Amino acid sequence: MSQNWSKRGASDAADSAFPTEPNAADPDSAELDSADWEDDSGDQETAGVHIWLVPTPVGNLGDITYRAVEVLRGADAVACEDTRRSGALLSRLGISRPLVRLDAHTMSRAESVLSKYPRLAYISDAGSPGISDPGSELVAAALKLGGQVEALPGATAFVPALVLSGLSSARFTFEGFLPRSGRERKERLAAVAQRSETSLIYESPHRLHATLLELAVSCGEQRLGSVTRELSKKFEETRRGPLSELAQHFEGGVRGEIVVVVAGKAADELLPGETQTDYGQLAQEWAEAGKDAREIRALLQASGLRKNDAYQLSLSVTAPRLG
Repeated sequence: MSQNWSKRGASDAADSAFPTEPNAADPDSAELDSADWEDDSGDQETAGVHIWLVPTPVGNLGDITYRAVEVLRGADAVACEDTRRSGALLSRLGISRPLVRLDAHTMSRAESVLSKYPRLAYISDAGSPGISDPGSELVAAALKLGGQVEALPGATAFVPALVLSGLSSARFTFEGFLPRSGRERKERLAAVAQRSETSLIYESPHRLHATLLELAVSCGEQRLGSVTRELSKKFEETRRGPLSELAQHFEGGVRGEIVVVVAGKAADELLPGETQTDYGQLAQEWAEAGKDAREIRALLQASGLRKNDAYQLSLSVTAPRLG
């Protein structure tokens, strides 16, 4: 997800997040004091290929971690999706390192980059690398060369959005960006509608309204959801409610990076176009046709009834014949 960095509130929190005054011209002039925690990012004796996937803020620069700064400062080079955007970030952090573009169009040269810069830090435009970006391809290239890979914990957009939604976080599916059109998009929307766990979707501002309308059609207008945008920035917003109401609210357009959260399908929920199955009537008809309890139970389960309910219903419709 691409993003601009911001300071939130009147304080200088983003710029004061680091306890040193680094000199951009001499990146080693102001090392962070790491005596109180384990850190191997500055070990210049590491042999072979070693890459670090370094999360960067999704909005507020103050969300960068101390370890992320140390790794970026100690790497041979920093690979990124957009050298202009990432160069601005490194400048703000007082870090001077070679920048190498590795995005979806240039990832084919990953092995040659690792040959030149074996100790490589990789950052995306915002958030954790490898999530909705080509970072996973760089990991594969490093492993192919027998290298080491470390993924630093840190900023990501979908976890805060999930928590802010107020919907169940016990189980969830991260969808990332949906296909823009075609059969695959319809299939993914249908999967969101059918699954019982919460779904998380990244979306762009100009497609948000259309996606919310399609979700309302697939899942039903009253399915609950939320839209979170501009995380950790001045105009951060989370809107919660039925999908139809969310679509109406965002009809006029919106700015910022967006996470859509959709509640899972309830056990007794009917999707648009579905009708309620009368399992009792089905079971009775099968019993009258001479099927035994075991056959009826299997048919009920195949029709979508839960195992225990199918067992009890099959016994109830065959019990009179057992005497």
